[in-house]
Amino acid sequence: MSSVQEPSAVVTEHAVVEQLQVSHNDPSRTGPKILLVDDNEDDIFLTRISLERKGFDVVLARSVTEALGQISAQRFDVLITDLHMPDPGDGFAVVTAMHHSQPEALALVVSGYPDVQKAMEEITKQADEVLVKPFDVEQLAGLISRRKLTFKRSPKPNKESVASILDRDTAITIQRWLSRVEEVPELTAIPLAANDRTAYLPQLVKNITARLHGDRAVAVTDFPCAAAVTHGQVRYRQGYTAPLIVQESRILQVCIFETIQRNLDTVDFNAVLPDIMIIADEVDSQLKQTIASFLETQSDAMKG
Repeated sequence: MSSVQEPSAVVTEHAVVEQLQVSHNDPSRTGPKILLVDDNEDDIFLTRISLERKGFDVVLARSVTEALGQISAQRFDVLITDLHMPDPGDGFAVVTAMHHSQPEALALVVSGYPDVQKAMEEITKQADEVLVKPFDVEQLAGLISRRKLTFKRSPKPNKESVASILDRDTAITIQRWLSRVEEVPELTAIPLAANDRTAYLPQLVKNITARLHGDRAVAVTDFPCAAAVTHGQVRYRQGYTAPLIVQESRILQVCIFETIQRNLDTVDFNAVLPDIMIIADEVDSQLKQTIASFLETQSDAMKG
């Protein structure tokens, strides 16, 4: 593990435009394919120019959601992702997805903080290399060559249950949910920090996987859930309406099913359909309890 840094290069507007014209007019580029992920327009623009100048084939993603979509749609030799997009550690979701879907790809995490390795030891457990902005593009060829020499293809992965997949990818599922929610004006009209908006989700996912691990029957009656009741009370205080809570629940189901879809290469198909029924049942059960709690809290507030 190393940290690479070089002085920032001065790039004139004329040179940038000229380089872009050369890049887009060169259909023969056959260099390693890179997924470059960064929410900073200036950084992603200049880094792309530097990489394409060295012959790399660069695909851009400006958010975690875009990056996950690209990983699902294309094959890459290298991932270069910013760590903060915009929240600390967002890049980990991208690295995790790449390692799982394309384990042979070189995963590089980039940060603008010089002491990133000291401040966030967790990076060294997940990324192949840590680069400090601005990083030396010249080093990439060496890193890619070393990866090819040292990478050993893992044996065909064992089949996983849906519960195991959801447990493992909880953070990614929640991040995708938050990204989708932030695209809905009615939801973003309620100003909340990301942690406050997602606070209930980890427990909800735990309840879902507990159902999948335990009693797999699709229940006629709801399993009492104190967390769902508390969630309804909290959402009322935060200024939500019942329809907005329902909308968030629908988005969550979509994100859960996307997580399963991203893992089709390892999921145990023998139980997929029953598992999906249980997931839908548990999400609906907790939604019902949340709405009941919300309406009760609303009624009490009107009386008081």
